[in-house]
Amino acid sequence: MVLSEYSDIDKPNIEDDSYLANYVRQLEENIRGLENEREEIKSENDRLERELNDLKSEYEKLKSPPLVAGEVLDVLQDDRAVVKSSSGPKFLVEVSKFLEDDKITPGARVGLNQRTLNVMEVLPSEKDPLVKGMEIEEKPEVTYEDIGGLEEQIREIKETVELPLKSRGSFDEVGVEPPRGVLLHGPPGTGKTLLARAVARETDSTFIKLVGSELVQKYIGEGSRMVREMFEHAKEKSPSIVFIDEIDAIASKRQKTSTSGDREVQRTMMQFLGKLDGFEPRGDVRILGATNRPDMLDEAILRPGRFDRLIEFPIPGKEERKAIFKIHTRDMSIDEEINYDKLVRKTEGCTGADIKSICSEAGMHAIRNERDKILEKDFDSAIVKVKSGEPSEVSGRMFV
Repeated sequence: MVLSEYSDIDKPNIEDDSYLANYVRQLEENIRGLENEREEIKSENDRLERELNDLKSEYEKLKSPPLVAGEVLDVLQDDRAVVKSSSGPKFLVEVSKFLEDDKITPGARVGLNQRTLNVMEVLPSEKDPLVKGMEIEEKPEVTYEDIGGLEEQIREIKETVELPLKSRGSFDEVGVEPPRGVLLHGPPGTGKTLLARAVARETDSTFIKLVGSELVQKYIGEGSRMVREMFEHAKEKSPSIVFIDEIDAIASKRQKTSTSGDREVQRTMMQFLGKLDGFEPRGDVRILGATNRPDMLDEAILRPGRFDRLIEFPIPGKEERKAIFKIHTRDMSIDEEINYDKLVRKTEGCTGADIKSICSEAGMHAIRNERDKILEKDFDSAIVKVKSGEPSEVSGRMFV
């Protein structure tokens, strides 16, 4: 809107009051229109100025040279540091005044000026995506009450894992070091992983789970690097419990004759042993390993100071199976007349995982017959199906 738009207003007759009032009203409307136009122009001007500043800032960034990634080796008192650039050489450089001193620590990843190699900013720690993607539970839902028939194993793991995390002062007063590592061994499905998750909950610890084969890599040095990053990751999440299932994948006995792949696995194991009992303190990080074949493990990993506490998980006996049945059926709608002793006799040789599958299969059998109560005959059918080795409809797994 411009002033020319208001130039065609009829000149009022000053002797006529109605014409004069109409003329004043038109002038007021024109003033309001000009004020609105002024506000719009001002708003557009502010937007363009912000856009111009953003473009100038982006232009300055494009003109500045890129930073070189490096690692801090040592920090000196006079705002200087010894760094190692990504290309390999070591340099004594200045630290930017704009960085906080507590952020610059040995081992930190930093960005170095390409020309002067001065430390310009602190970069986040670099970890393998596989390490960051490890199964992590901040607080597992499993408790000791969810585990049946493992009273002795629960007592041992409380002493070796829970007590050092919750009452470290007791060990300091007595003058002994808590176990560095605990190895859980026994047949599949006997509750090793379940107990590890339960102790993580009781200690309010982060539960980090991985399979030993994940540390076996194709290229030389990759497995060792993943072990280092795994321990760093656990330390950042401390208090934490690292549970390595099927640990025999990286800790099997060394042979006199080996291929290049075997030697790489051995390098990974050496790195793991070094981290397990090395000089660097681990803090509130506990290591749990699990295996179905303890006879395949190398003697070096079982010596005192590494996995110095072995906890066996046997096939559950009669009383243990009865306790497991009661745990898995406590929330199920079942007939009160079910004879647990009869079910225990029919499940000789079954593990805890088998019993859980039997209970789930019994529930499916009742649903299939359109009943809201699970009868004893449903359990009988489920036991026959699971023990025969047929895949379960619930989990799709096969138990033999």
